[in-house]
Parts: sequence; C-alpha cells; structure tokens
Amino acid sequence: MNSAVRTAVIPAAGLGTRFLPATKAQPKEMLTVVDRPAIQWVVEEAVAAGIDDVLIITSTAKKGLEDHFDRMAELEMLLEAKGKHDMLAQIRNITELATFHFTRQGAPLGLGHAVSMAARHVGDEPFVVMLPDELLADGGETLRRLIEVADSRSSSVVSLREVDGDEISNYGCARTEPVGDGVLKITEIVEKPSPGEAPSNLAVVGRYVFTPEIFERLERTPPGKDGEIQLTDAMAMLIEHPGLHGVVTESGSYDTGQKLDWLRANIELALRDPETGADVAAMLTAVVEARELR
Repeated sequence: MNSAVRTAVIPAAGLGTRFLPATKAQPKEMLTVVDRPAIQWVVEEAVAAGIDDVLIITSTAKKGLEDHFDRMAELEMLLEAKGKHDMLAQIRNITELATFHFTRQGAPLGLGHAVSMAARHVGDEPFVVMLPDELLADGGETLRRLIEVADSRSSSVVSLREVDGDEISNYGCARTEPVGDGVLKITEIVEKPSPGEAPSNLAVVGRYVFTPEIFERLERTPPGKDGEIQLTDAMAMLIEHPGLHGVVTESGSYDTGQKLDWLRANIELALRDPETGADVAAMLTAVVEARELR
C-alpha cells in the first residue's frame, strides 16, 4: 500500500479493572483469544494494513507485553533441540511482525495523555491509533479504508459503528453529514453522552488515523473528569481545521475488556479457525443439547 502512514500507536497502560481478578497479575492485553493474546491480534491487524512500525504505550505493570514481542533465546534453543520447527517459526514470527517500540505512561492521566506520548516518535507524519480492547478480526480491512480516506481528504479519520439505545453512553459519539463515497464529515463529537443527549447513534470504536496536528490539540486540552485528558476533546478541536471525518464499519468488533464480549470473541473466532472450527461447533452443539435436556 502506497501511504505515508507507517506507525501504529497502541495505548496499553490501563489497569484492566473490568476484568479482575484475571488481570490482577497480568496485562489485560495478554488475555488469550483462541490461540494468542489479544494484543497480538491487534498488531497483526496493523501489519495487514501495511504498517511496519508499532509503538506500544505501557505502564510498570505491563512488562509482559514487551516480553511477548521480544526474542526468548532459551525457549528457542529448547524448541530447536526437540525438533519442533513449526512452533519455533511461530514464536520467531511474533518478534518479526514489525519494529516494536515501548514507552511507559507514568501516571493514569487518560487516553489523550497516552497518545500525546507518541509525539516525539511520530514526528510530523500521520499515524494510526488502535485501542487494544477493540478487536477487529477483519484482516486490516477497516484500517486500510481509514488510511485511504485520510490520504485523500488530508484529515484525521475515525472508525464509526451504529449502536443500539443506551449503549452509546459507553463511547465517544459523532454527529455527521455525508460527503460522498461512504465518507462522513464529523460536525460534532462528544465523549460518553447520556442517551437523551447523544447527537446520533454513531459510536467511535477504537480505530483512528490522525494527522500530527492532534498533538498540538492535546497540548491545549485541559484535564477533565478524574484529571484525565480526553482524546475526544482534542479531536473536537480538529473539526474546524484540518477537518475530521468518519467511516462506518460493518466489520464486527469485540470489546475484549468485557467478559461476555471476550467469551464471544473466543467462540466466534474459534469457529472461523480452520483448525478448530468443526470441533468447536460440535462442542457447542453438545453443550446446548445437554442444557436442553436438564
């Protein structure tokens, strides 16, 4: 893909309190989805969209993220000695997916603050932000589309999804107007509105392409609730200049920070996997039949 976007920023410093006690001693991003941690699904999505540089924003409790994408000489030697070459190639491939960089967010000052920490690394280039709780198993299709629109419009672009009823209060919400080719111009964006005050049913769902102007807007964004700097507030400043657009995605997403959606991700993605699909379908059928017999 011929694009100026080459870097993905993944804010992964959150504590994962929605998934306690599972996340008490391990990063929520390392929870397994089918056969690999959620963070690896996100990185693979970025790579599929043509990105080869990944900056992960971590915290002191997230060393496991760095270890996962690093070489493990002892394990590799063991697999080599036992002739487990397929497994060896698999774990080496993880470290070669992209060029990885890590920096720590010293205090929980919000998503906006985490993104601002990427300024020196990104410089004056456009870049992608991917929230690791949102898993899009679409082979990078959504991300590629966002990058294409950002290139053609010379503006920041976000992924939008229609949500039902009160669910909008869990997300940033955008008022939009169509500008052609499935692209929407965002005219208003607010963070987690109450259902009665939401400007639409379009939620921002964790995939963004930003022009470097976002960093100056973040510098001017005052702390909000709990002293956190909200990314949505900085995005609102982009509306007038250089512009903010959105694309509604039809790809299904999973909020892997929530227990039920994490379970749904494991079931649906296991069903799609050629190695596990038939066995999982049979297992689920047996479980449902046994439940009906009770």
